[in-house]
Amino acid sequence: MGATLRAVRALVLLAGFYLLGFVMLGVLVAVDWAVAEGGVGSVTAKVWIVSALLAIPIVQGMFALRTPKDEPLPGLSVTEQQEPALWAAVRNLAEQTGTRAPDEILLTPDVNAAVSEDATLLGLKAGRRRMYIGLPLMAGLSEPQLQAVLAHEFGHYTNHDTRLAAITLRGRLQVMRTVASLHERSRKKVAKEEAKQEKKNAKRLAKGKEAGEVDAGSAGLSYRLAAKPFLWYGTFYLRASQGVGRRQELAADVAAARIAGRDATASALREIPVLDAAHGFYMQSYATLGTGAGLLPPSGEVFGGLRHLLAGRADELDEMRRALPEEEQSPYDSHPPIAERIAHIEQLPDDGRALTGARPALALLTDPALSFAELERSALTPEAHRLRRAADWPQLVNDSMLWHADQDAEPLRTAVTEVHGSDGSLAAFLDAVDAGRLWEVADRLPKSQEAQAATGRAAREFARPQVRARLSRMTVVELARLGRAHWELSWTDAARLSLPDGYEEELKQALDAAVADVPDTQELRRLLAQAR
Repeated sequence: MGATLRAVRALVLLAGFYLLGFVMLGVLVAVDWAVAEGGVGSVTAKVWIVSALLAIPIVQGMFALRTPKDEPLPGLSVTEQQEPALWAAVRNLAEQTGTRAPDEILLTPDVNAAVSEDATLLGLKAGRRRMYIGLPLMAGLSEPQLQAVLAHEFGHYTNHDTRLAAITLRGRLQVMRTVASLHERSRKKVAKEEAKQEKKNAKRLAKGKEAGEVDAGSAGLSYRLAAKPFLWYGTFYLRASQGVGRRQELAADVAAARIAGRDATASALREIPVLDAAHGFYMQSYATLGTGAGLLPPSGEVFGGLRHLLAGRADELDEMRRALPEEEQSPYDSHPPIAERIAHIEQLPDDGRALTGARPALALLTDPALSFAELERSALTPEAHRLRRAADWPQLVNDSMLWHADQDAEPLRTAVTEVHGSDGSLAAFLDAVDAGRLWEVADRLPKSQEAQAATGRAAREFARPQVRARLSRMTVVELARLGRAHWELSWTDAARLSLPDGYEEELKQALDAAVADVPDTQELRRLLAQAR
């Protein structure tokens, strides 16, 4: 399907949204006219009132919403003077695909590459082009793999997809925004009616009368009814437009294979889901590990630290590359499954272009470390910028894990204070245990539903593991503050708690003794005394 036909199709789908509204209004007018011709005056008036109630949300859905002007995605804009090698590679790819190079390149903090174009005249007139390249994506790809990814994006340029997307995207957004707005108006009507009834109930209670049941009834019903046809059309719209999107993706993959090579394209498709999973794990388990403690990684490492994880877990990631992700195909997906795209590329003839010896994609940047640091300045929120920077990763991990351990111990401190009337310290807990109040303290800790229902011996068995776990965290925090324990950074596993030789086994026995049926705190007191 050529660009003109795709534009006509997209335009017809968008026009259908407005046509639907006019059809709904026409049906209401026809009903009003038929009732007026043969109905009774009182019935006609009621029908007209109902029609008006239904027509108002339809008109609001059609015309009250204005699709906001698309804003460029956040990122670090880099000029050709700043990144000559990257711009040269991009321009070369544009020339090979026979299309115009982007006017702007932005580096982003995502495992992604994308293109956009500020097209006009329903997407038929070219506009300013932007290319978005994720630095974490570059951190995990070789240069040929990155070329394949970017060539795929230029494939969209060549097929005029980025321009035509303006029409299709406007239709999708308009339908979704209309349905969401109508439901929001319905919720407001319901909330207003419920608030009105609650106010009446408050007055009744003040007079000593019984409050009535709060029931919004039919409030907001007209908006919910008006939303249904738009929702049905939206389902059809997504099905109709997404099929085209899937074909465009396969065509762009073939263009990438022609330019960057079959193997580079197939391996890039395998790599991106792995990188995406690794990046998500890294951001959750490393980059943001210290935010609770008010800490960020060193400058340039918030996004750049992913490189350490990729190197440390290379074997684990290799296994993920060999096992393609299982995806459930939906009729609304704009992309075919990764496995289908890889199979489509690997069926192409071998072009003799091997990946061995390829440079990492970050070699295209003048100074990757500086780029990661500059990206943080543009991508991090003001709240993140106010956090302290750790001197290095070992400090970040140790201080963050210490904070988390301290937070885990807090419920035990609170319980000790409530039962024993002290400062809630580890020494106070041991005093409370020696005073025979261990299970009183345990009873104040958070409980599961099963634990709340248990009594006697069963209640103790539910409580014992939690008391021990929180006591362990409290003890470790104390040892860390005495300089006898710390957490070690690992890029291959979770952070490991390091204790002096022989302490680990002795500590286990001491903790077990402190929460036994007949508690004994002597061993734990001895270990703490040695630490001092």
